[in-house]
Amino acid sequence: MSTVTQLEATPVARKAGRAASFRRKSPAWHGLAEWGIRATALLAIAAIVLIFVFILKEALPILFDTHVRGEVSLMKMWLPQAWDGGPARFSWQPASEVPKYSLMPLVAGSLKVTLIALVISAPIAILAAVYTASIAPRRVREVLKPVVELLAGVPSVVLGVFALIVAGTWLQKLFGFEHRLNAVLAGCALSVTIVPLIFTIAEDAITAVPRDYVDASLALGATKMHTILRVVVPAAVPGIAAGIVLGFGRAIGETMIVVIASGNAALLDATLGHSTRTITATIAQEMGETVHGSPHYVVLFVLGATLLAFTFVTNLGAQRIVEHFRKKRGGT
Repeated sequence: MSTVTQLEATPVARKAGRAASFRRKSPAWHGLAEWGIRATALLAIAAIVLIFVFILKEALPILFDTHVRGEVSLMKMWLPQAWDGGPARFSWQPASEVPKYSLMPLVAGSLKVTLIALVISAPIAILAAVYTASIAPRRVREVLKPVVELLAGVPSVVLGVFALIVAGTWLQKLFGFEHRLNAVLAGCALSVTIVPLIFTIAEDAITAVPRDYVDASLALGATKMHTILRVVVPAAVPGIAAGIVLGFGRAIGETMIVVIASGNAALLDATLGHSTRTITATIAQEMGETVHGSPHYVVLFVLGATLLAFTFVTNLGAQRIVEHFRKKRGGT
């Protein structure tokens, strides 16, 4: 038998031949499907870029339009101003005789509600992820994971109405809040929406930890709980941290819950029991009442650009955190 015949008879050669034959005989619709997937991805990217372009286009008059700059400027929006000879302060009153467009009460309200939501949801979601991935029996895991993830399908308006009608009274009686609708109420309702996101990412990160790590720890005499706390969770920290940061981005962009449950008072204070107002609630409530091209209209788009910047920085931060922990883990 010749050398060529022997090579063709080897298993590797036969597999390579079948693979080449399969590639040659691929039906035409494979190419069409690949083209469709590529076109869909490009369309999604183009849509996102166009959204950014539209928002920036509507917000740029704050820098170049003399009529808009005569009433409001970026510096006035971020620094305290004095009106009617009074003390300098931050105030959002766009419909008053002397319009006031300070963004600080809205930014502070958004951060206040979001941080409250994270403080409540992050521990619950992470502990649930650890239990589901490492402790719970298989039957419990098969029930618990879909139930928690099912919370993501609850409409935010339903959570907002529940907070408005039921939870607001409970929290006011429990903590004695001055305002029935306040930052704590909005944060509690908002935490329900981000628990599934943090839980899913954290549970996937914990599940992805190599089984060899666990086996090695147990073989060295460590208990199961010690292994979970000192081996599994530290190895999954990049995914857990990314889930928390993405939960922050999800919470700061929520609209309906904060519109219904926050009280919508643009107050700049640190009292959690007072009503507050967020960027998203302001845009949702006031955009339909403004005149196109007016200073108020432009400022609302500046708010939208600010929110996009928050979201972009949040996603970038999540990526950096994951890379940092991966490099740190790789170097140890």
